[in-house]
Amino acid sequence: MNFVEELRWRGMIHDIMPGTEELLKNEMVSAYVGIDPTADSLHIGHLVGVMMLRHLQHAGHRPIALLGGATGMIGDPSGKSQERNLIDEETLRHNQECLKRQISKFLDFETEAPNQALLVNNYDWMKDYSFLGFIRDIGKHITVNYMMAKDSVRKRLGADSASGMSFTEFTYQLVQGYDYLVLYQNYGCKLQMGGSDQWGNIVTGTELIRRKEGGEAFALTCPLITKSDGGKFGKTEEGNVWLDPARTSPYKFYQFWLNVSDDDAGKFIRIFTLLDQEEIEALEKEHNKQPHLRVIQKRLAEEVTVMVHSKEHYEQAVEASEILFDKGTTESLKKIPEEVFMSVFEGVPQFVVDSPDIEADVLKFLVEETGVFASKGELRRLINGGGVSINKEKIDDPERIITKKDFINNKYLLVQKGKKNYFLIIVKK
Repeated sequence: MNFVEELRWRGMIHDIMPGTEELLKNEMVSAYVGIDPTADSLHIGHLVGVMMLRHLQHAGHRPIALLGGATGMIGDPSGKSQERNLIDEETLRHNQECLKRQISKFLDFETEAPNQALLVNNYDWMKDYSFLGFIRDIGKHITVNYMMAKDSVRKRLGADSASGMSFTEFTYQLVQGYDYLVLYQNYGCKLQMGGSDQWGNIVTGTELIRRKEGGEAFALTCPLITKSDGGKFGKTEEGNVWLDPARTSPYKFYQFWLNVSDDDAGKFIRIFTLLDQEEIEALEKEHNKQPHLRVIQKRLAEEVTVMVHSKEHYEQAVEASEILFDKGTTESLKKIPEEVFMSVFEGVPQFVVDSPDIEADVLKFLVEETGVFASKGELRRLINGGGVSINKEKIDDPERIITKKDFINNKYLLVQKGKKNYFLIIVKK
């Protein structure tokens, strides 16, 4: 596989330094992507860089994931309008362990092949480097004029910038450049990749290698991912879409990809899956014939959910989704794990009952004991009109008795009014 051609048809190249493609054709190349460890989980914005490393390894080259333990303590000014909060070492170490487990799902760290993936942490070579040693050995090779010419610096120092830039942030590109130098010296790394906003930092590294080692190193960046409607990619009303299931449930993760627009689906399926060009183009033809079936979104959601979580989580998410579209049954509700069930119905009105021994007719139970409906008359009319379901089964008898046996796992009762209005009754234990 030609790595650059692979990225090119996927729309994953923004800038590429001359000579990069020839280098990758002529030898096995070690290349790295830096990952910010300021949280204990990757979010889907990180997936672009991780997928670049995955394609790199599939093409026979060696991927290096660099966790920015040291640079995470500084804060990258690129794309930022103000300085961010710094993170202590204990938090960083915890975050790094969590990220390592997630990255292992994408890269092969166990193979005995020469292109075995590596995970490194720049804190390991920065923690004992003295300030005087750094400015003597590294700082003298890059001029202030060179550093100030970078867009990320100029924008922060411009007249419209109220906050300015601290010396700490100003030195970020030099510290990142040193990372590249260390990887070049220790692992023969000749390529750094990242988002297009990292171009200036990456090029500083290639310049440092040239000036200090007389060596040649290269740079490749991908476009920053945006949504067609102008919204920020990977953001929902609740915030970032995380890979950690404790932060973003597999169901909500699946739903994010399932609900992307048609304009975005074709772009995202190229970037975030390993499907080949022929298969993607066939999906697009099928999608264009019947767009309402959302063929691309369904396949995108499947591929990414299985890759990040598991086939089992994907199947649970599909089954849970069908419940919301009137395809569910009482039996299918019972099969869904509790965490998935609660994720599906998070945000719907909830009512709590204290009694462990419930036995009441449906009118009394849903009006007097829980308050789901305002009056017995309203509820009776809805039942007679076929507009009320309990656990996805229509209620046709206003005298129907509700008991504890009706509750899913002896804990939940799902009440549905019409097609889209859900209410959840929970037994307090």
